[in-house]
This record gives sequence, C-alpha cells and structure tokens, in this order.
Amino acid sequence: MEIKHKSHFQETCNSKSFGFMADNNEILSFELSNKNGMKVQIINYGATVTSLEIPTSKGNIVDVVLGFDSLSSYLESYFLPSAPYFGTTVGRYAGRINKGIFSLNGKTYQLAKNNNGNALHGGNKGFGKKIWNVTKRTSGENPSVTFSLLSKDLDENYPGELQVDLTYTLTEENELKLDYKAVSTADTIVNLTHHSYFNLDGHDNSVLDQKIFINADKILETNHENIPTGNFADLTSHKFDFRLEKNCPSVIDNSFVINEKGNVAAYLLSSKNNLKMSVYTNQPSVHIYVGGNCFDVLKGKNNAVYHKTSGVCFETQNFPDAPNQAHFPNSVLKKDEEYIQKTVYKFENIN
Repeated sequence: MEIKHKSHFQETCNSKSFGFMADNNEILSFELSNKNGMKVQIINYGATVTSLEIPTSKGNIVDVVLGFDSLSSYLESYFLPSAPYFGTTVGRYAGRINKGIFSLNGKTYQLAKNNNGNALHGGNKGFGKKIWNVTKRTSGENPSVTFSLLSKDLDENYPGELQVDLTYTLTEENELKLDYKAVSTADTIVNLTHHSYFNLDGHDNSVLDQKIFINADKILETNHENIPTGNFADLTSHKFDFRLEKNCPSVIDNSFVINEKGNVAAYLLSSKNNLKMSVYTNQPSVHIYVGGNCFDVLKGKNNAVYHKTSGVCFETQNFPDAPNQAHFPNSVLKKDEEYIQKTVYKFENIN
C-alpha cells in the first residue's frame, strides 16, 4: 500500500476555523511552518499571533508566546480592566497619546480616553479588535500570509481612510518577519506595533530567570500617567540599563531609544532552553512591558494560569505621544505617502 506524504509545499501555510464572531463571521487560523520544525499560528481577528512553536537543542518544542485556545477568550480579554492585547496588531497609534488629543494641519482631534484619561493603543476599537482580510499567501520555503485592513476615515476619530497591509513571513533562518505598509487618503498619524508576550521557557512559565539586552543609552522620561514629558533619561547607573544583559525585571513599562538601526535592538535569552530571541526593527524605539494587571482572570492556552511575570513584550514602534512632541520622530503619514514598518524576531539555539 502506497503511503502518501504531504509535501513541505502543502504544509507550510494551512488554515482552519478558530471560531465565530457574534455576527457569525468565521475567524480563521493560519499556520506557517519551516523545514526546521518552527511553526506560527495567526488568526485574522486582529492579525493576532496565537502560538509560536520553537524546536530547542534539547529536542523539545516550546511555545514562546502567551495566548488563548478560543476566540471567545480573546474577545473576553478586551473587557478586562486592562486588556492584555495578547499577540495582537496595535493601531492606529500604539502607546499613549496625552489626554487623547492631537493637532494636525491646524485642526484638533479628540480620541477616546480609554486609559486613565489618555488614549491607548488605537482607542476603544483598535486594530486588534478588527477582522482583517487575508489577501495573499505563499507556501514552500519562507512561507508568508498577508493580512489587510481598511480603516475608514474618522475611525476612532483618526483622519483619513487608512489601508494597512501586514505580511508575516517565517524564514528558514527561524525568523518571524513582520512587514507593515499603510497609505492614507488624508494626512493622519500612524504608529503600528506587535504585542506578543514572549517567554522562551514556555508560555506557562515566568520570565524572571531570562536575561534581557537592550541596545539603548536612553529611555523616554514619563510622568505618573506614563505619558512622555519630552525629556530623555540617561541609562547610565539606571536600573533599566540593559546594555549589559541582566535578568528580566518584574515590572517595566518603558520606551527605549534604540541606538543604531540595523543592529539588534534587543534580545531575550533563556539558559533553561538554550534559546535566544533577537529583535530587529527600522523603528526608533522598543517599548518593553512586563507586569500587567490583567492576569489571574482568564485561563491561557492549555489551561495555563497567567500571572504578572508570564511574558515580556518587545513593542517596536515610534515614541508614544509623538504627535504632541515636535522633537520626537515624525508620526504623521502624509496623504498618498507610504508608511513602512519592519520588525524581525529571530530565534536561535545557543550553547
């Protein structure tokens, strides 16, 4: 009897049902896999990464991102006092905007104050809560899937109709590449990021034994509401100086000013699994976040009980509140110009 094997070409980009929205819209989960046994699952609700499996040198497979087994849990997570945004795509504007107000071309826009009187992560219904279309898939080596979203003019009161395309590529070098592109019908502000909580010891562990390196001499100084003051804090002798790798802190919610584009922005290291994740980006900042108050409520994947040190976010992005700080990097996307954001999470086994 002949045994038929699926080719790697067929296996590299599969999709299956992940559940149904209240309006009966089906959400699909897409799997990308490479020849090394690395796999990523992404759903088109929020263009959200739900699972990222990495083979280790010890012969085991470890799922390095936090997430949920069901669509209903993702939906419910947004009703928590502080939504975790597990694995999601954040937009139109990642991070906080002071009082939810910005001015553009002489006009003032008031955004939803969804975080202690400030705007956070795109508003009440940011990109993580939207159903994206799948517009392109490639299989074989370096498989990819492209998610697309049309954000209407004045969606969450942001000006301009914004067309966003996000391509996830899984390379044979064990890189998860994120390529964002956006164009607008009017001048607007844009800052997109990815919000996976990583844990190289596995999503059901703590990150406190893992080491972090961040290629930054400065962080943004913030006030008591975590809004940038406009000043920069020198990291010399600072507890958040990670230019020499040290253990992941139990609480951190800070934007680091990346030193040199092209070089590694940050990395995370697990001695338990001999794993390293390096982060590369064309963005000026990486926002590091540990210690949410959103846990101990919903069960994570495989009934894991997530806690405040279950994962660490590496949010590559422009500075929070950049629309209100003239000396921060430009956050305005001009009509018909193209916004391009590139981020790579590269995984490797270390000795």
